[in-house]
Amino acid sequence: MMDVIIIGAGVSGCASARELSRYQADILVLDKEEDVCCGTSKANSAIVHAGFDAAHGSLMARLNVEGSRRMPALARELDFAYRQCGSLVVCLSEEDRPKLQQLYENGVQNGVEGLRIIERDELVAMEPNVSDDAVAALWAPTGGIVCPFGMTYAFAENAAKNGVKFQFDTTVTGVEPVAGGWRVHTDRGSYDTRLVVNAAGVYADVLHNMAAPADPMRIIPRRGDYFLLDHTAGDHVRHTVFQLPGKYGKGVLVTPTVHGNLLVGPTAIDVEDKEATNTTAAGLEEVRAKSGLAVKDLPMRQTITSFAGLRAHEPRHDFFIGEIAPGFVDCAAIESPGLSSAPAIGAMVADLAAKALHLEKNPAFDPTRKGILDPKTLSFEERAELIRRNPAYGQIICRCESVTEGEIIDAIHRVPGARSLDGVKRRTRAGMGRCQAGFCSPRVMEILARELNLPLSAITKSGGDSKIIVGTNKDAL
Repeated sequence: MMDVIIIGAGVSGCASARELSRYQADILVLDKEEDVCCGTSKANSAIVHAGFDAAHGSLMARLNVEGSRRMPALARELDFAYRQCGSLVVCLSEEDRPKLQQLYENGVQNGVEGLRIIERDELVAMEPNVSDDAVAALWAPTGGIVCPFGMTYAFAENAAKNGVKFQFDTTVTGVEPVAGGWRVHTDRGSYDTRLVVNAAGVYADVLHNMAAPADPMRIIPRRGDYFLLDHTAGDHVRHTVFQLPGKYGKGVLVTPTVHGNLLVGPTAIDVEDKEATNTTAAGLEEVRAKSGLAVKDLPMRQTITSFAGLRAHEPRHDFFIGEIAPGFVDCAAIESPGLSSAPAIGAMVADLAAKALHLEKNPAFDPTRKGILDPKTLSFEERAELIRRNPAYGQIICRCESVTEGEIIDAIHRVPGARSLDGVKRRTRAGMGRCQAGFCSPRVMEILARELNLPLSAITKSGGDSKIIVGTNKDAL
């Protein structure tokens, strides 16, 4: 019998796994996809929210502020990309100024540091491309941006380093209480555990309702459409620029990314299908229309891709983290600001589990992790020496993002490591540039096949049935 099974390998599940690895326990993470970070955690705004928006007194507000405070030190400890660029909430009319004041006061109550309302002159000096209609803004210096893939992989790799096991391509089909814990049924057999952590994203309500049918939960998938713009547009804004929140949340934002792109979005469209991550013409048109309200002259012609993600929205609009049945801990309804809150969410879940199971501290716990080496960060001399020692770092595979063969090999051999084109892309950015993998895909496939000792036809875009090679011309002849 395992001590803990975590269902879901998104940022919340991986953060919980990492924090639980501080204790002496047998921990297993299950996910229905082929890799870490395949759900909400891969498709979001990549924002570290300061914490001024969530309702005062909510769990969401407390964990957002705590997660944001932990982020700078955590980024150094786990070596992932993070930048505290600050955020601005732009007020576009004098009539809306009271709402801006309310947001400021809510943030102060939540404990957000450094908040202040700035007037138009200072705002324009900070953001020259702000709308001509902008009259004032809420400035939050503790706001930031992060690589959501990098952060999730960092949690997972550090958890694995400290003994956590990961199992992918495993769909949970049911849970039932048994003597001493729970039995988790999957399409690959059943597993017994003393404690379950339900971090299943948009599916968390399904598992919650199995464990606590008398207290049902409903999670509504809320789709967000985005545009990603090229590096040439990356400095159009210097900070994350929000509009005053409306009925469906924070509205469309414009933000730089830690990798030098510009991100615009999202929409907030409730859907029924928990897998409906397709963009729509209407959704993208809404982003276009709304994005120009706070930021002028957006170079939308520099768009290199569009995408959509689903948030796990619960109508009460709060996080639900707690033991809902003996040995069953919910980590549910983790929508925005879930990414920002992840460090605090992981700590809270680990504390609940450790107390429930009376776990002892792990004296061998190592809190550090080293990320994939990016040769572009080295000096000319250091890079030359690296290539001399390992010539794979001298082979550019992805021209758009200057990703080398050495980085891709590193990504494949990590634990958990890349097993698909998307797994390589999210870890190294090979395929994320202007040509969107049009040039480098065949070479990345060859490297994956070689390093994993698989036939080229077994390499997929994102696991499962996402085959790229479905036959050969010779077979047809």
